[in-house]
Amino acid sequence: MVIDYAFIWAGIIAFSVLVYVVMDGFDLGVGILFPFGRSEADRNLMMNSVAPIWDGNETWLVLGGGGLFAVFPLAYAVIMPALYMPIILMLLALVFRGVAFEYRWRTKRWKPVWDIAFFGGSTIAAFMQGIALGAIVQGIEVANRAYSGGWWDWLTPFSVLTGVAVVIGYALLGATWLNLKLGGPVQAQMRGYARPLAIATLGAIGLVSVLTPFQDIVYFERWFKLPGIAFSMVMPALMLLTTWKLFTGLRDHHDLTPFLASLALFGISFIGIGISFYPYMVPPKLTIWQVAAPESSLKFTLVGALVLVPLILGYTAYAYWVFRGKIDPEQGYH
Repeated sequence: MVIDYAFIWAGIIAFSVLVYVVMDGFDLGVGILFPFGRSEADRNLMMNSVAPIWDGNETWLVLGGGGLFAVFPLAYAVIMPALYMPIILMLLALVFRGVAFEYRWRTKRWKPVWDIAFFGGSTIAAFMQGIALGAIVQGIEVANRAYSGGWWDWLTPFSVLTGVAVVIGYALLGATWLNLKLGGPVQAQMRGYARPLAIATLGAIGLVSVLTPFQDIVYFERWFKLPGIAFSMVMPALMLLTTWKLFTGLRDHHDLTPFLASLALFGISFIGIGISFYPYMVPPKLTIWQVAAPESSLKFTLVGALVLVPLILGYTAYAYWVFRGKIDPEQGYH
């Protein structure tokens, strides 16, 4: 039996990116909603809801980026020059946001500054992630196996749309997470925010979905010719079912259901992007196999991944188990 190591590694990278988006997405969403806390105590609770787990969530970003560099070096060499600016801005935003977790509890005079850093870092990081996604979807110029586009190719109306869509979507994840983790007036406030955010998220997903097939003929043929046209019918059905669960969960004041439904919206959208991309790693020019490292390297690194990924999943699951349940307003992050 022939084992396709490049395909396996593409699956691992895709899984890492998906887990990062759904897990770090909700804590970035908490930062986006942070200024809307009605009091200092409410904002403290909002930050406390993600304080024990936010840095673990970002492990998946490191795994995805590091894995891309190690096993798909040509893809890394093409994508990075195309997206230097949004990626650098995203990383700087994540740094300021991470520092804010520690510094805002250690100062009174500068607390407003770190509050802004927490909100601004979260929002800019989310926006830049969406920008990068849009820039990849619209296509990267490649010539002689190298990036051949311009410095500002990543900034287009479509990439700005995807950036705004990700910010809105992360805010929805944050609202449903706070609905899950908090009680009392803050929970009611965030449950109220979740409804319009869900409508805006669905509108953004719909608009991006309509425009994506027109970014390149490859996408159009994938979605509107057999066998891909079958996915064009299945994916909206899944979206409708997930949307129903989200809104009925909010209506019935459920804690967990809206959060899981919001995660499912992102998961379905991610699968849709994967259907559009496959088998390209740098759409629409370079396939998974064209950008992969030599098979010996893929085998060697896969051994480490088979050990590392279950370990990360294990300690992540344990952390969420330890910090399960509602946040106690009397307990702080120190």
